[in-house]
Amino acid sequence: MTEKNYKDPKLKIFSLSSNRSLAEKIATEVGVELGELNILQFADGEIKINIDESIRGSHVYVIQSTSFPVNDNLMELMIMIDALRRASAKTINLVIPYYGYARQDRKAQSREPITAKLVANMLEMAGTDRIVAMDLHANQIQGFFDIPVDHLMGAPLLANYFIERNLQGDEVVVVSPDHGGVTRARKLAEFLKSPIAIIDKRRPKANVAEVMNVVGDVSGKTAVIIDDMIDTAGTITLAAKALKEKGATEVYASCTHAVLSGPAIERLENSEIEKVVVTDTIELPAEKKIAKIETVSVAKLVGEAIRRIHENRSVSPLFQEKFNMID
Repeated sequence: MTEKNYKDPKLKIFSLSSNRSLAEKIATEVGVELGELNILQFADGEIKINIDESIRGSHVYVIQSTSFPVNDNLMELMIMIDALRRASAKTINLVIPYYGYARQDRKAQSREPITAKLVANMLEMAGTDRIVAMDLHANQIQGFFDIPVDHLMGAPLLANYFIERNLQGDEVVVVSPDHGGVTRARKLAEFLKSPIAIIDKRRPKANVAEVMNVVGDVSGKTAVIIDDMIDTAGTITLAAKALKEKGATEVYASCTHAVLSGPAIERLENSEIEKVVVTDTIELPAEKKIAKIETVSVAKLVGEAIRRIHENRSVSPLFQEKFNMID
Protein backbone atom coordinates (compact mmCIF):
# COMPACT_ATOMS: atom_id res chain seq x y z
CA MET A 1 0.00 0.00 0.00
CA THR A 2 1.47 3.37 -1.05
CA GLU A 3 1.91 5.86 1.76
CA LYS A 4 0.64 9.36 0.96
CA ASN A 5 3.71 10.92 2.54
CA TYR A 6 6.81 8.77 2.38
CA LYS A 7 8.51 8.49 5.75
CA ASP A 8 12.11 9.21 4.68
CA PRO A 9 12.74 12.84 3.63
CA LYS A 10 16.13 11.81 2.24
CA LEU A 11 14.45 10.06 -0.71
CA LYS A 12 14.02 12.62 -3.47
CA ILE A 13 12.69 12.26 -7.01
CA PHE A 14 13.45 14.71 -9.81
CA SER A 15 12.04 14.84 -13.33
CA LEU A 16 13.91 16.11 -16.35
CA SER A 17 12.25 17.12 -19.63
CA SER A 18 11.54 13.88 -21.50
CA ASN A 19 8.55 12.45 -19.60
CA ARG A 20 7.32 14.66 -16.77
CA SER A 21 3.80 13.17 -16.80
CA LEU A 22 5.23 9.72 -15.98
CA ALA A 23 7.52 11.23 -13.32
CA GLU A 24 4.54 12.87 -11.61
CA LYS A 25 2.71 9.52 -11.49
CA ILE A 26 5.80 7.75 -10.13
CA ALA A 27 6.26 10.37 -7.40
CA THR A 28 2.59 9.96 -6.42
CA GLU A 29 3.05 6.17 -6.19
CA VAL A 30 6.13 6.58 -3.98
CA GLY A 31 4.43 9.23 -1.83
CA VAL A 32 6.74 12.19 -2.41
CA GLU A 33 6.61 15.52 -4.24
CA LEU A 34 8.80 15.98 -7.29
CA GLY A 35 11.95 17.92 -6.49
CA GLU A 36 12.29 21.55 -7.51
CA LEU A 37 14.66 22.38 -10.34
CA ASN A 38 14.95 24.82 -13.22
CA ILE A 39 16.07 23.77 -16.72
CA LEU A 40 17.14 26.47 -19.16
CA GLN A 41 18.20 26.14 -22.79
CA PHE A 42 20.22 28.96 -24.28
CA ALA A 43 19.81 30.19 -27.85
CA ASP A 44 22.77 28.11 -29.04
CA GLY A 45 21.28 24.91 -27.54
CA GLU A 46 23.38 24.75 -24.36
CA ILE A 47 21.55 23.45 -21.29
CA LYS A 48 21.75 24.81 -17.75
CA ILE A 49 20.19 23.17 -14.69
CA ASN A 50 19.64 24.69 -11.27
CA ILE A 51 18.47 22.48 -8.40
CA ASP A 52 16.25 24.69 -6.26
CA GLU A 53 16.38 22.73 -2.99
CA SER A 54 19.02 21.11 -0.81
CA ILE A 55 19.85 17.53 -1.69
CA ARG A 56 22.89 17.18 0.58
CA GLY A 57 23.06 13.62 1.88
CA SER A 58 19.92 12.60 -0.05
CA HIS A 59 19.24 9.50 -2.14
CA VAL A 60 18.16 11.05 -5.42
CA TYR A 61 16.21 9.33 -8.22
CA VAL A 62 16.23 11.13 -11.59
CA ILE A 63 13.57 10.15 -14.12
CA GLN A 64 14.54 10.65 -17.75
CA SER A 65 13.90 8.59 -20.88
CA THR A 66 16.59 9.09 -23.51
CA SER A 67 13.98 9.16 -26.29
CA PHE A 68 13.55 11.76 -29.04
CA PRO A 69 15.33 14.17 -29.05
CA VAL A 70 17.80 11.52 -27.90
CA ASN A 71 20.98 13.57 -27.72
CA ASP A 72 19.32 16.55 -25.97
CA ASN A 73 17.75 14.28 -23.35
CA LEU A 74 20.99 12.39 -22.83
CA MET A 75 23.02 15.58 -22.40
CA GLU A 76 20.41 16.97 -20.01
CA LEU A 77 20.78 13.81 -17.93
CA MET A 78 24.57 14.08 -17.88
CA ILE A 79 24.38 17.71 -16.71
CA MET A 80 21.91 16.75 -13.98
CA ILE A 81 24.25 14.03 -12.70
CA ASP A 82 27.07 16.56 -12.46
CA ALA A 83 24.83 19.04 -10.64
CA LEU A 84 23.74 16.39 -8.12
CA ARG A 85 27.29 15.23 -7.49
CA ARG A 86 28.50 18.77 -6.88
CA ALA A 87 25.52 19.39 -4.55
CA SER A 88 26.60 16.44 -2.34
CA ALA A 89 23.85 13.94 -3.08
CA LYS A 90 24.60 10.72 -1.20
CA THR A 91 23.53 8.48 -4.09
CA ILE A 92 22.53 9.28 -7.67
CA ASN A 93 20.05 6.78 -9.09
CA LEU A 94 18.92 7.09 -12.70
CA VAL A 95 15.47 5.83 -13.66
CA ILE A 96 15.69 5.48 -17.45
CA PRO A 97 12.36 4.01 -18.60
CA TYR A 98 13.58 4.01 -22.21
CA TYR A 99 17.35 3.60 -22.73
CA GLY A 100 18.29 5.19 -26.06
CA TYR A 101 21.10 3.81 -28.24
CA ALA A 102 20.32 0.33 -26.91
CA ARG A 103 20.08 -1.14 -30.42
CA GLN A 104 23.76 -0.40 -31.00
CA ASP A 105 24.81 -3.12 -28.56
CA ARG A 106 27.42 -5.01 -30.64
CA LYS A 107 29.65 -4.71 -33.70
CA ALA A 108 27.54 -6.03 -36.56
CA GLN A 109 30.06 -4.75 -39.13
CA SER A 110 33.70 -3.70 -39.16
CA ARG A 111 34.58 -0.31 -37.72
CA GLU A 112 31.23 0.19 -35.98
CA PRO A 113 30.89 1.67 -32.47
CA ILE A 114 29.13 -0.08 -29.60
CA THR A 115 27.18 3.01 -28.61
CA ALA A 116 25.11 1.34 -25.89
CA LYS A 117 28.39 0.66 -24.06
CA LEU A 118 29.65 4.21 -24.70
CA VAL A 119 26.48 5.67 -23.12
CA ALA A 120 26.90 3.32 -20.14
CA ASN A 121 30.49 4.51 -19.69
CA MET A 122 29.42 8.16 -19.86
CA LEU A 123 26.66 7.77 -17.27
CA GLU A 124 28.90 5.84 -14.93
CA MET A 125 31.89 8.18 -15.22
CA ALA A 126 29.63 11.20 -14.61
CA GLY A 127 28.87 9.81 -11.13
CA THR A 128 25.84 7.51 -11.36
CA ASP A 129 25.46 4.98 -8.54
CA ARG A 130 22.56 2.87 -9.88
CA ILE A 131 20.45 2.42 -13.03
CA VAL A 132 16.78 1.42 -13.13
CA ALA A 133 15.64 0.61 -16.69
CA MET A 134 12.65 -0.94 -18.43
CA ASP A 135 13.00 -3.66 -21.07
CA LEU A 136 16.49 -3.02 -22.40
CA HIS A 137 16.74 -3.98 -26.08
CA ALA A 138 19.41 -6.54 -25.18
CA ASN A 139 19.87 -8.12 -21.75
CA GLN A 140 23.66 -7.95 -22.03
CA ILE A 141 23.49 -4.14 -21.70
CA GLN A 142 23.22 -4.72 -17.94
CA GLY A 143 26.79 -6.00 -18.12
CA PHE A 144 27.98 -2.79 -19.80
CA PHE A 145 27.75 -1.15 -16.36
CA ASP A 146 29.96 -1.78 -13.32
CA ILE A 147 27.23 -0.43 -11.03
CA PRO A 148 23.93 -2.08 -10.03
CA VAL A 149 21.29 -2.24 -12.77
CA ASP A 150 17.67 -3.09 -11.93
CA HIS A 151 16.09 -4.30 -15.16
CA LEU A 152 12.29 -4.11 -14.95
CA MET A 153 10.02 -5.96 -17.38
CA GLY A 154 6.91 -4.72 -19.15
CA ALA A 155 5.52 -8.22 -19.78
CA PRO A 156 3.56 -8.46 -16.47
CA LEU A 157 1.83 -5.14 -17.18
CA LEU A 158 0.98 -6.12 -20.76
CA ALA A 159 -0.19 -9.53 -19.51
CA ASN A 160 -2.58 -7.85 -17.07
CA TYR A 161 -4.12 -5.86 -19.94
CA PHE A 162 -4.88 -9.01 -21.95
CA ILE A 163 -5.99 -11.09 -18.96
CA GLU A 164 -8.48 -8.41 -17.91
CA ARG A 165 -10.01 -8.68 -21.41
CA ASN A 166 -10.04 -12.49 -21.27
CA LEU A 167 -7.48 -12.75 -24.07
CA GLN A 168 -5.68 -15.81 -22.74
CA GLY A 169 -5.53 -19.59 -22.93
CA ASP A 170 -5.40 -21.85 -25.98
CA GLU A 171 -7.51 -19.49 -28.11
CA VAL A 172 -4.62 -16.98 -28.04
CA VAL A 173 -1.15 -17.36 -29.52
CA VAL A 174 1.70 -15.07 -28.45
CA VAL A 175 3.91 -14.14 -31.40
CA SER A 176 7.53 -13.03 -31.44
CA PRO A 177 8.22 -10.81 -34.47
CA ASP A 178 11.73 -12.31 -34.79
CA HIS A 179 13.93 -15.05 -33.35
CA GLY A 180 15.63 -12.63 -30.94
CA GLY A 181 12.36 -11.89 -29.13
CA VAL A 182 11.41 -15.48 -28.30
CA THR A 183 12.34 -15.17 -24.61
CA ARG A 184 10.08 -12.12 -24.24
CA ALA A 185 7.22 -13.89 -26.07
CA ARG A 186 7.62 -16.98 -23.92
CA LYS A 187 7.36 -14.88 -20.75
CA LEU A 188 4.09 -13.29 -21.90
CA ALA A 189 2.83 -16.71 -23.03
CA GLU A 190 3.47 -18.10 -19.54
CA PHE A 191 1.33 -15.33 -18.04
CA LEU A 192 -1.46 -15.88 -20.60
CA LYS A 193 -1.09 -19.70 -20.52
CA SER A 194 -0.96 -19.62 -24.30
CA PRO A 195 1.25 -21.20 -27.01
CA ILE A 196 3.80 -19.17 -28.97
CA ALA A 197 4.65 -18.64 -32.63
CA ILE A 198 7.59 -16.92 -34.33
CA ILE A 199 7.84 -14.70 -37.38
CA ASP A 200 10.82 -15.72 -39.51
CA LYS A 201 11.93 -12.54 -41.24
CA ARG A 202 14.80 -11.20 -43.27
CA ARG A 203 15.96 -7.61 -42.70
CA PRO A 204 17.87 -6.32 -45.77
CA LYS A 205 18.75 -3.00 -44.07
CA ALA A 206 17.94 -0.95 -40.96
CA ASN A 207 14.22 -0.21 -40.43
CA VAL A 208 13.27 -2.46 -43.37
CA ALA A 209 11.89 -5.94 -42.66
CA GLU A 210 10.64 -8.59 -45.04
CA VAL A 211 8.46 -11.25 -43.43
CA MET A 212 9.27 -14.71 -44.77
CA ASN A 213 7.26 -17.26 -42.77
CA VAL A 214 5.19 -17.95 -39.65
CA VAL A 215 6.51 -20.74 -37.45
CA GLY A 216 3.69 -22.14 -35.32
CA ASP A 217 -0.07 -22.65 -35.48
CA VAL A 218 -2.05 -19.39 -35.59
CA SER A 219 -5.09 -20.51 -37.58
CA GLY A 220 -8.38 -19.64 -35.85
CA LYS A 221 -6.58 -17.93 -32.93
CA THR A 222 -6.20 -14.38 -31.65
CA ALA A 223 -2.56 -13.42 -32.19
CA VAL A 224 -0.76 -11.15 -29.71
CA ILE A 225 2.54 -9.84 -31.04
CA ILE A 226 5.00 -8.65 -28.40
CA ASP A 227 8.21 -6.69 -28.93
CA ASP A 228 10.37 -4.42 -26.77
CA MET A 229 9.72 -1.43 -29.04
CA ILE A 230 7.82 -0.29 -32.10
CA ASP A 231 9.88 2.19 -34.11
CA THR A 232 8.76 2.70 -37.74
CA ALA A 233 6.17 -0.12 -37.35
CA GLY A 234 7.36 -1.88 -40.51
CA THR A 235 8.08 -5.17 -38.75
CA ILE A 236 4.91 -5.23 -36.69
CA THR A 237 2.52 -4.40 -39.55
CA LEU A 238 4.11 -6.92 -41.92
CA ALA A 239 3.91 -9.51 -39.14
CA ALA A 240 0.20 -8.75 -38.63
CA LYS A 241 -0.44 -9.18 -42.37
CA ALA A 242 1.39 -12.52 -42.40
CA LEU A 243 -0.57 -13.75 -39.37
CA LYS A 244 -3.90 -12.85 -40.98
CA GLU A 245 -2.84 -14.68 -44.16
CA LYS A 246 -2.10 -17.74 -42.02
CA GLY A 247 -5.63 -17.70 -40.56
CA ALA A 248 -5.38 -15.61 -37.36
CA THR A 249 -8.82 -14.21 -36.50
CA GLU A 250 -7.55 -11.05 -34.80
CA VAL A 251 -4.13 -9.49 -34.30
CA TYR A 252 -3.10 -7.37 -31.32
CA ALA A 253 0.34 -5.76 -31.01
CA SER A 254 2.09 -4.87 -27.78
CA CYS A 255 5.39 -3.34 -26.77
CA THR A 256 7.02 -1.53 -23.88
CA HIS A 257 8.50 1.39 -25.82
CA ALA A 258 6.36 3.31 -28.33
CA VAL A 259 9.14 5.02 -30.30
CA LEU A 260 6.81 5.47 -33.32
CA SER A 261 9.17 7.23 -35.72
CA GLY A 262 8.52 8.39 -39.28
CA PRO A 263 5.61 6.55 -40.96
CA ALA A 264 4.72 4.48 -37.87
CA ILE A 265 1.34 6.06 -37.10
CA GLU A 266 0.14 5.88 -40.70
CA ARG A 267 1.25 2.25 -40.96
CA LEU A 268 -0.51 1.27 -37.75
CA GLU A 269 -3.74 3.01 -38.75
CA ASN A 270 -3.78 1.19 -42.10
CA SER A 271 -2.73 -2.19 -40.68
CA GLU A 272 -4.55 -5.43 -39.80
CA ILE A 273 -3.93 -4.73 -36.08
CA GLU A 274 -6.97 -4.33 -33.80
CA LYS A 275 -5.17 -2.58 -30.91
CA VAL A 276 -1.60 -1.56 -30.15
CA VAL A 277 -0.93 -1.84 -26.41
CA VAL A 278 2.06 0.20 -25.23
CA THR A 279 3.41 1.57 -21.96
CA ASP A 280 4.19 5.19 -21.11
CA THR A 281 7.98 4.86 -20.92
CA ILE A 282 8.01 7.35 -23.80
CA GLU A 283 5.62 10.29 -23.66
CA LEU A 284 3.44 10.37 -26.78
CA PRO A 285 2.58 13.74 -28.33
CA ALA A 286 -1.10 14.38 -29.10
CA GLU A 287 -0.73 13.61 -32.81
CA LYS A 288 0.41 10.06 -32.02
CA LYS A 289 -2.44 9.22 -29.63
CA ILE A 290 -4.60 7.46 -32.21
CA ALA A 291 -7.64 5.32 -31.37
CA LYS A 292 -5.75 2.07 -32.03
CA ILE A 293 -3.15 2.81 -29.35
CA GLU A 294 -3.90 1.98 -25.72
CA THR A 295 -1.44 2.92 -23.00
CA VAL A 296 -0.62 1.02 -19.81
CA SER A 297 1.30 3.01 -17.19
CA VAL A 298 4.55 1.74 -15.67
CA ALA A 299 4.26 4.25 -12.81
CA LYS A 300 3.13 1.78 -10.15
CA LEU A 301 5.84 -0.72 -11.13
CA VAL A 302 8.63 1.87 -11.15
CA GLY A 303 7.36 3.54 -7.98
CA GLU A 304 7.35 0.23 -6.13
CA ALA A 305 10.85 -0.52 -7.47
CA ILE A 306 12.14 2.80 -6.11
CA ARG A 307 10.64 2.12 -2.67
CA ARG A 308 12.09 -1.40 -2.57
CA ILE A 309 15.55 -0.24 -3.68
CA HIS A 310 15.55 2.58 -1.13
CA GLU A 311 14.48 0.18 1.64
CA ASN A 312 16.99 -2.50 0.58
CA ARG A 313 14.20 -4.97 -0.23
CA SER A 314 14.03 -7.45 -3.09
CA VAL A 315 12.86 -6.19 -6.48
CA SER A 316 12.29 -9.68 -7.95
CA PRO A 317 8.59 -9.93 -6.89
CA LEU A 318 7.87 -7.17 -9.40
CA PHE A 319 8.50 -9.61 -12.25
CA GLN A 320 5.35 -11.55 -11.36
CA GLU A 321 2.00 -11.18 -13.09
CA LYS A 322 -0.42 -9.10 -11.00
CA PHE A 323 2.52 -7.62 -9.08
CA ASN A 324 0.15 -4.91 -7.81
CA MET A 325 -1.43 -7.46 -5.48
CA ILE A 326 1.82 -7.85 -3.55
CA ASP A 327 1.86 -6.24 -0.09
